[in-house]
Amino acid sequence: MEKALYGYTNKQGTFGCFEVTIGWYGKERVDYITYDTKGIWRCYEIKVSKSDFFSSAKKTFVGHFNYFVMPKDLYEQVKDNVPSHIGVIIDGAYSFKKAKRVEITIDEKILKDSLIRSLSRQADKLYKSNDPDRMDRMNNRAHKLEKERDDWRNKYHKLMNVGYAKYGIGWYKES
Repeated sequence: MEKALYGYTNKQGTFGCFEVTIGWYGKERVDYITYDTKGIWRCYEIKVSKSDFFSSAKKTFVGHFNYFVMPKDLYEQVKDNVPSHIGVIIDGAYSFKKAKRVEITIDEKILKDSLIRSLSRQADKLYKSNDPDRMDRMNNRAHKLEKERDDWRNKYHKLMNVGYAKYGIGWYKES
């Protein structure tokens, strides 16, 4: 659902991030938040089950537009409990219920700082996990080890064949 939501919101002039903690030592975390060049904040709470929807975990709706993102069958079960101003996006792929604009109740600077901090964290993770030079080094090392393994296997087979031919050892013969 996250991947679909990212695709649904990924537009020119819209910047988004998953798992954004609001404030420096905030106790609230938005599952996904976007900010666009028109100054509009959108918050998305992802819910995958009825127990998840009704859990005591805080639903952080601090945007101008706020949404639940959930499977359609879950929406059918909980639709009477979705506030009228909260929108619903089904499977992260399409809007099923439009959100109504509300005024944000938190300082916009705090939201921007929170988004920037979270984007930096994500970029750091991506940089560390997708280091092209490191991947090249690891691939080269793997290739060398595979070649070394094959060389040793060939030597082993040759020795075993020599032993079989010379000494009649009957427990091994390469076909």
